[in-house]
Parts: sequence; structure tokens; C-alpha cells
Amino acid sequence: MANEAQGLLNDFLKRLQRSDRIRQGLAWVLLLVLLSFAGHYVYEVLPQHYSLKITGGDILGNRHYLASALRDEVATTGLLLDVLPTKGSQEALALVSEGKLDLALIQGGLDLPFARVNHVATLEPELLHFLVRPDIKDMAGLRGKRINLGSKSGGTRVIAKQLLEFSGMKDGVDYVETNLDTEELLAQRKDRLPEVIVITSFAPSNVADYIVQQFGYSLLEIPFPSSLALRLGWVADSKIMSYMYSVQPAVPPRDQKTVGVHLQLVANAQVDPRAVFKLLEGLYSPDLQVRLKMKMNEDNILSSASYPLSDGTRLFMERKNPLFSSATLKRIEALFGLVLSVGSTLIVVFKWFRGAPPETPVPVTEDALFVTLIERVLALDKQLDERPVIDLKALELELSDVKAQALQRIQANAVLSNAALVPNLLAALADTRARLGHSIQV
Repeated sequence: MANEAQGLLNDFLKRLQRSDRIRQGLAWVLLLVLLSFAGHYVYEVLPQHYSLKITGGDILGNRHYLASALRDEVATTGLLLDVLPTKGSQEALALVSEGKLDLALIQGGLDLPFARVNHVATLEPELLHFLVRPDIKDMAGLRGKRINLGSKSGGTRVIAKQLLEFSGMKDGVDYVETNLDTEELLAQRKDRLPEVIVITSFAPSNVADYIVQQFGYSLLEIPFPSSLALRLGWVADSKIMSYMYSVQPAVPPRDQKTVGVHLQLVANAQVDPRAVFKLLEGLYSPDLQVRLKMKMNEDNILSSASYPLSDGTRLFMERKNPLFSSATLKRIEALFGLVLSVGSTLIVVFKWFRGAPPETPVPVTEDALFVTLIERVLALDKQLDERPVIDLKALELELSDVKAQALQRIQANAVLSNAALVPNLLAALADTRARLGHSIQV
């Protein structure tokens, strides 16, 4: 059964191969497929342009400024960034997860379960600023006070509440939480401002600088960042330098300990890895670091990552691998095998589309003619056995005619499948002619 099916398939393919119209149609289809593959690889090689939406949170915050600087840095590389404001890291993560934003600079340490969000990079830590009225001297002085933790959709609130709980204070019992965003804070009269304002920012912070300068607030030291870092992996032991926000009076009067929180860059899982690669090239470029007056340490790119790693980040990290690493050699080996496979396939296809080789014509043999001539000789010989022989002369003429036809075909290189026909014919002719000669003499 299998052999029969194989035979039918081969016959079908041969019929297809002999049809010029079918071969031409299949050739056009194959050409279009190859052109599509070629177009794909050409597309991969040509410079690409991308347009992405990124948020840095509050328009007055340092993340928004960082996102804007990054936008300007990568603008000439074919990556266009549209910087949009949001009310906080939680809102930014939700928008990235929904695909309404492509990228976001968020506060680390949130560990919120958002789907379709990938980790791109971990940047330098932002510093937690506890801005307080001058009469508050330590953490104990926060009890009974109004503490502004920023927007409920922001990351500062999540971090600050953990820190306050570590200090033994509970919301609604030991302090009153308020949730004014930056714009609302700066629009308040001094007498209506909360006694404590918590913000997260690089130092110096423009917002902290304004609040200190305009409203006379000071900075409260957080004395336990090292201990907190042992409990929470996202905490960095940091400090705010003395005189950072004011010289007279000194704010702070000395270097103050505080909690550092790594800033993270995340992306929607559908963002093209090549676009992420371009973004990281701009992020770690010397020009951007000079502009921001900040060192971006590439060694920390994976620190405190809370989400799956972006494929674009993998590409960026692999760019420094040795040219002939084992992975590269495997890729070269696979590519070489692919080229050989495609090449051999194309050769077979090319031969097929050339059409079936012309069938070798079966040579026309003249066996039948010589068999007929032998039969005529045998018939003449049989007539000689009959008595009386009526016309010996006619028999002689017919015998000569047989001989003439035989010699003519022999001289013309007659094709015979049975080579014994010629000697058999000549032998029969000689024997019959001898008998005929004897009969004529008698």
C-alpha cells in the first residue's frame, strides 16, 4: 500500500513538473515567499524609528526632568519619546500594564503585581526627604502630626508608610495622613501646610528646596537606614549632604542619614526590544550623565528588579560579550547549517522548476522487417518442395528482391534488438538460392 501511494505521488509530481503553466505559477509563489523573507531581513538591517510614550510621574518632580533629558538625548537615534505626566508610580505601572504607556520611571520597592510589565533598568537611588517644621527634632516628634505622603497612587506613600510602621507609628493612631500632590502642596498657604511633608527625589530636590526656602521647613534625619536595609532589599543606606538646601540657617546642619530608594525604568512587555536597546544606549551615554550631573552605573542595571527582565535589556547587556563566545559560536553554527539547508533546498527546487528531463525516445527497431523477410524466404523454400514447380524464374526474382531489401537495410545500419536475425536471413537466402539453382539445372 505504501509503495503504491508513493508511486501515485511520484506520477502526480511528474505530471505537475511537465506542466509549464503550473511550474510558472509555483515559481511566482516561491519568488514572492523569498522576497518576503528578504524584505524581512532588509527591514532588520535598516535603521528603525520608534515612537514611545514615557512618564516620569509628577511634572514638577525630578523623574519628569530625567525623562525629558532622556527624550532629548535619544531624539537623534530614531527613538521619539513623548513625556506624559502621571500622579505616581502606581498609576504609571497601571498604565504601562494596560499598554496606554510604553515606559515609566517608577519608585523601587513597590513590588506590585502588574502583568505585562518588564524591568528595563535600575538607576541611582532617590532619597527620602522628611521635610518638617523646625520644632520637630526627631522621629518621636512625628506623633500626633499631619504627615503628607503624596498621592494615593504614588510610590512615596507606600515606602513612607513602611518606614513609619518600622518606627512604631500607625496611621490614624499616631499620625494623620494627608495626600496632597505637589501642585496642591505648593498652592497651599503656609499655615495650612501639614507639619510633615514626605517626598522622594534626587538631591537636591527642587520641590524640597522651594519648601525649605519659602516655608522655613527643615530636614529630619532617618537614623536607621542600615537596619531597614537588612529587612527590605530595596532600601539603600544614603545621606543628604550638609547645607544642601540652605546655608543660613543650615539645612541640614550636617550630613544626615536617610533611606535611599532605587529608581527603576520599566516597559510594557510588547515594546520592541530594539527600541529598549536604543533607550538604554541613551540612558548610559556620557552626554546625559554630564547634563544630569549624575553617574548612571550600568553595573546596577538589575538591582532590586521587581518584574521580568526585558529582552531589550538582555540585548544591551550582551553587547559586551566576546565576539567568539560559546553562544556566538553556536549561533554561527546554526546560521551556517541554515544556509546549507536553504542552499541545498534551492538547488533541488531549481532543478524541479527546470522541468522534467526529456524522455529518451525508445529506438525503433526493424526486427519485424527482417522476420518478414525470413518468412518470405522460408515460403519460397517451401514452394521448391512442391512438385511441379510452376515458375522457377519468378521464385528467383522474388528471392533477389528479398536479398536486395535486406542488404539495403543492413547498409543503412538497421537497428535490431535481435542481432541473430541478419545472419539467419543470409543463411536462409544462401540455402534457398542453392536449392533454386539445383532445381533450375534439373
